[in-house]
Amino acid sequence: MPQVCTRLTWGDHLGHWQMRWGIGRLRYRIAPGLYAVGCPDADAPVVVTANYKMSFDALRRELGGRDLWILVLETHGINVWCAAGKGTFGTEELARRVKATGLEKLVRHRRLIVPQLGAVGVAAHEVKKACGFQVVYGPVRAADLPVLLDCGERAITPAMRRVTFTTRERLVLTPVELSGMLKIMLWAALALLVLGGIGPGIFSISAAFTRGGTAVLAALAGVFAGAVLTPVLLPWLPWRAFAAKGALVGGALALVLGLLGAASGTDLAALVLGMAAASSYCAMNFTGSTTFTSPSGVEKEMRRAIPLQGAALLLAGSFWLWGAF
Repeated sequence: MPQVCTRLTWGDHLGHWQMRWGIGRLRYRIAPGLYAVGCPDADAPVVVTANYKMSFDALRRELGGRDLWILVLETHGINVWCAAGKGTFGTEELARRVKATGLEKLVRHRRLIVPQLGAVGVAAHEVKKACGFQVVYGPVRAADLPVLLDCGERAITPAMRRVTFTTRERLVLTPVELSGMLKIMLWAALALLVLGGIGPGIFSISAAFTRGGTAVLAALAGVFAGAVLTPVLLPWLPWRAFAAKGALVGGALALVLGLLGAASGTDLAALVLGMAAASSYCAMNFTGSTTFTSPSGVEKEMRRAIPLQGAALLLAGSFWLWGAF
């Protein structure tokens, strides 16, 4: 039986940093199966998690000094909440993994502690019918698990059942949003440098670096507005749609930068429209990291917002090119 250490190493922390930046994210997983923490016996609790290593690490680091079993489901390297929504952290996989590990031979009780965020994919009555184990829904956060275990496997405070989305929790998700935009920004920067050189003399290298370089900085500012500023300001921004929130932040930042840089006329219009569109797109992408939206709501918002973002970018490009002549 694999033994689990509850103390994270520097390699674990490095791996977590890489995941925050989206580096090798789909390969950051452990083998599904049964793991032992400490010296569990037949009466030790059984805690269920996904095989995304960051989820596994978040669980095991809270279990120091305890003896229990960790049952890891095959979620293909996806965290509990997302995997439950996709169906991989679900009833069938849970029952299958219980049987495959021979868990009924190792423990006398018939209880499985499942993360609350996995409840959407796990039907407790179906699990009991399929493998004979009762599902006990644990807390939202792994940090609250020791308290639940000490209190008879019951959540004793409402906070243990409540999903939070604090400023810190939002900000920690922004690096992966920025890294996801990297490839798009490289191509966009190249296009802006080339288009920046177009002018009365057909093409100018110096203009490519001055006008084009300024446009690249504006694009980066738009991405920053949508991927960082909008998540930070999220609870205080008006409107429900993330695309609208991002457009507001990007447009406001563009207006401030434009006025500080003495931009006017078509250049100012291009700056505001372009940054608002870029910020709106990045903010809309952030919906996949939030507790605020549903899949159907995201699809509806995308259908409405993407044509408007495209139109704003086209208009911004037209104003910008016109300003060169």
